[in-house]
Amino acid sequence: MAGRAVLIRTRDANICSILGADVARAQYLEDTCKSALNRVPDLSRIPFRWTVNPYRGCTHSCHYCFARAFHSYLDLGIGDDFSSKIVVKTNVVEVLRRELASRRWGGETIAMGTATDPYQHCEGRYRLTRGVVEALADFRNPLSILTKSTLVLRDLDVYKRLNEVAPLTVSMSVGTLDEAVRRVVEPGTPPGRRRLEILARFTEAGIRTGVLVAPVLPGLTDDDEHLDEVLAACAAAGVSWASAIVLHVRPAIREHFMPWLKQAYPWLYPRYVKLYGSRAYAPKAYQQQVGERFARLRLRHGLAPAGGGRPVPSRRQEQLALAV
Repeated sequence: MAGRAVLIRTRDANICSILGADVARAQYLEDTCKSALNRVPDLSRIPFRWTVNPYRGCTHSCHYCFARAFHSYLDLGIGDDFSSKIVVKTNVVEVLRRELASRRWGGETIAMGTATDPYQHCEGRYRLTRGVVEALADFRNPLSILTKSTLVLRDLDVYKRLNEVAPLTVSMSVGTLDEAVRRVVEPGTPPGRRRLEILARFTEAGIRTGVLVAPVLPGLTDDDEHLDEVLAACAAAGVSWASAIVLHVRPAIREHFMPWLKQAYPWLYPRYVKLYGSRAYAPKAYQQQVGERFARLRLRHGLAPAGGGRPVPSRRQEQLALAV
């Protein structure tokens, strides 16, 4: 990577209020990419073969984010560097248009938001995600996008256009509606209820929507009350589907997550050591318990599970560089 640091100062009051949380001021490292389309390895658990990531690093600052590990490939830290030194692929739209126009491209569904958020704060200035969606609409290419940001509403007009010519799903990640938890765990994000309000606008526009309830945090958001509150709000927003993922703590981010947890929630630290001390995933019995609870509550609210996808490989095989 041969980028240059650019410090963005924004007059957007909403962004300023978000950055007023406990988040380091960001620098944006402008870089170029040789390819916009990233092929997902066949062993990956995500149900898409191709992704586009305009940014690396994320000012949403979610402490559990597995994509923190990818910052180490850039000789940057997985802690504050991840949320304050953001790589911006300034030519990603131009490169993507060239790749979509190639005879070798088969028009498969492209996923966005599989690593870092495509609508994080700097998208307000760079508008790269909007450019990507415009390109996909022009080429009638299917898209599935996941975000935590309310900024996605800015581009509703482009999503409407894409939805008329190709399959489209717009999804939000909403792990909790408990503001006391959100402010600590993912301090750079907007409130969960606000995310669902935005998603309802897409539903009203006839666009397929869904919610990823993730991560489910042991001892914080895994009880009936928390899960039922999220699913009830999903149903009220008219989303098509909801699915859950229990927290996983991969070795590459353990050195950030576990010390942070010990400081933020010291009474939970011994439980997390027991659950994740020598593994990336919680024990199968706990995951099954949460899964059954979630399925029961989802059925109560008339929500479908996320459908489709490729066969799921073993967990040891899934971790490959989705954030390239």
